[in-house]
Order: sequence, then C-alpha cells, then structure tokens
Amino acid sequence: MTLNIRGELMDLSIPKVMGIVNVTPDSFYSGSRTQGGKEIRQRVERMIAEGADILDLGGYSSRPGAGDVSPEEEYDRLARALEVVKEVAPRIPVSIDTFRASVARRCVEDWGVDIINDIGGGTLDPEIQETVADLRVAYVLMHMRGTPSTMQSLTDYKDVTAEVITDLSKKVCHLRGMGVNDIIIDPGFGFAKTLAQNFQMLNELGEFCKMGLPVLAGISRKTMIWKTLGITPEESLEGTVALDAIALDRGANIIRVHDVLPAVQTVKLFSRLRID
Repeated sequence: MTLNIRGELMDLSIPKVMGIVNVTPDSFYSGSRTQGGKEIRQRVERMIAEGADILDLGGYSSRPGAGDVSPEEEYDRLARALEVVKEVAPRIPVSIDTFRASVARRCVEDWGVDIINDIGGGTLDPEIQETVADLRVAYVLMHMRGTPSTMQSLTDYKDVTAEVITDLSKKVCHLRGMGVNDIIIDPGFGFAKTLAQNFQMLNELGEFCKMGLPVLAGISRKTMIWKTLGITPEESLEGTVALDAIALDRGANIIRVHDVLPAVQTVKLFSRLRID
C-alpha cells in the first residue's frame, strides 16, 4: 500500500499520522485554531518535532453552524499556513482540506501541495475531481451526505457500512476513469452519521480496507467520543487515543489527529505489536 508523493512512494505498511492545522477562528475544537503567523509556526514546528508524517491544512470550518468563507478568504488563510510550512519543513507531504476546485488548484500550482482532502467527495463542487485528475495529486475521497449544515438530518441508512462502501466504490470507479491514481478512502466519521453509525463503521473498518485502497480514519476529538463520554472536545484526548488504536487494529493506514505525539506513540506501539 503506497501513495505517490512528488514522484516518491510513501510506504503505508506502517500507518501514518496526519496532523491537523486549522487556520480558522471557528473549528469545533478550540485548541486547533491557529490564525496568526506566530501561532501557525509554533503549531507546525511542534507537529514536525513530534513526528507528523503529513500536515493537513484547513481554512474552512465544516462544523455545523460555522460561518461561510469566500474562496478568496479560504485561499488567503491557507497561503499564510503554506508559507510557514514551506519555510519550516519544505519536504513534508502537505494536504489541503478543501472541497473547492479553485482553492485546490491554486494551492497545488502556487505551493506544490501533494494531497487534496475533499470532505464532500465531489458533491460540494462538481469540478473538484476533474481538477484533481488534471493536477495529478493524491485525493482523499470522504463520504458525506448533504452539506455541513444539513448532514445531520440525512442519516437514514439501513446498513451504514454497506451503503457508504457502495457510494465510495462508485466514486472510485469514476475517479479511476478520469485518471486519478492515488485515492485515499475516508468513511466520514461524524458527517451524516449518528453516534451508533459511527461506532458501527469503526467496528467494521476492515470492510473498507477490502476496497484495496488506503483508509484514513478521522476520529480525533469528534462527537462520537465526547458525547458518548459526556465531556467536551477539549477533554477528549484519551478517548481519541483509544479509538485511534481500534482504527489501526481494524486496518487504518492514516490517522488524522489534532494531537500528533500521542498518535505517533500509538502507531509505534501498534507496529511493535504486529512485529512481535
């Protein structure tokens, strides 16, 4: 299992840690919000020092109720972060969390971004998948229904795992036909899923792995943790570590996290368990 990053293959036989850098004022987890250049630099430097394999930069919050952001403002936010990343760690693979084709194109052409992480899976901007094919970068195909403001009313699945896999499989075939070679599957924990459906997908994550593509698990500090435990996102680190360990055991190749060091340690322990 590999990803082509700038002509070099990233080996995913040992799971990778994707660190989240939110250049937003309203992300659901307040501890991840970074806006000024100094804050961004400190967060990036810390993640690099702690062992992040990939950085995922986001300039548009997908939290229900978050304010809309124009494509220009989203790009400006990302450009501020990209400038810092290119100074601090020019070789680290960079992912951009955007559903907009225009933002994706500018980030790849202006900054050499390696991965487009699309929460809409092609449904929020019909041009983004064609843009990814044209740019020849890796693509995170996430499952979601509706929009961030409507998704929680669209959870009427008979079998959430089977239906999400069916939807993703159709989109993978379409992407392959367009010439997209490096596709990462993201089941979309928390996006148009109830708490019970999130846990069903996590328990059955191995079914997603049968698609033969890298699987990304984005569980960090999400509602399935803090609502279940009756706590807050700020208190959800231990729960994140616990569920990330389960995701790794079920076959996840990439875990997307706010807290890099605990995730790196979890991967190291999990990898040692597999070796022994």
